[in-house]
Amino acid sequence: MSLLNDIPLTAIQLYLTAPYPCSYLDKLQARSQVATPGFLITTPVYSELVRHGFRRSGTFTYRPRCDDCQQCIPMRILANEFQPSRSQRRSWRQHHNLTINLLPLQDKPEYFELYHRYQTARHRDGGMGDDNPEQYRNFLLQSHVDSLLVEFRENEVLRMVSIVDVLSDGLSAVYTFYDPDQENSSYGTFNVLWQIELCRKLELPYLYLGYWIAASRKMAYKTRFTPAEGLVANSWQRLPIAENHKP
Repeated sequence: MSLLNDIPLTAIQLYLTAPYPCSYLDKLQARSQVATPGFLITTPVYSELVRHGFRRSGTFTYRPRCDDCQQCIPMRILANEFQPSRSQRRSWRQHHNLTINLLPLQDKPEYFELYHRYQTARHRDGGMGDDNPEQYRNFLLQSHVDSLLVEFRENEVLRMVSIVDVLSDGLSAVYTFYDPDQENSSYGTFNVLWQIELCRKLELPYLYLGYWIAASRKMAYKTRFTPAEGLVANSWQRLPIAENHKP
């Protein structure tokens, strides 16, 4: 094991996982660097770890450390400088009447039912469509940091749920799932816009969006939110703007 020696968190140790199939790029093997012990990773500690490229899944805190690939780029949006494109403004107008409730992490049958429908429809090949309620709870409802569950309802019908961590310098988008049966909806885009707006209201400069991979079509949407920075060679640098982003 090694210590995280570039920040003053001497109680946190790191270890490398064994190789496993990459979830994003076919035929590649991935490895993760995991921060432990989980119970010591409180909000201040996790905020520092996120600035160094870490992310969490439940109480599992990690960052990519692959042997032959460095395509996973930690990404954050500069909330105060963000200007929506025309299509993003349409998404905001389309869904701005949703009723939004900020809640502590909690379990309701309707959350899992929506999660299961979303995974089955949108990520059938990812294996998460087979998650049972316990796997869902471990993934999204276990946290040692300041986390929120956000409901988005339309006429009291649950349309979307988002899990968000509140950090010292921003928000971290943990995961969002939404009604996959609403044709012509743009819930995902609206959700990111709403989180950017929440950053502004809380006077937090960044919205952390996890990892961006230029070669992954599933992640192409992330660079449509600009300006954004990526952690490259241990330095946060401006990312390129998506070709179809029109102010």
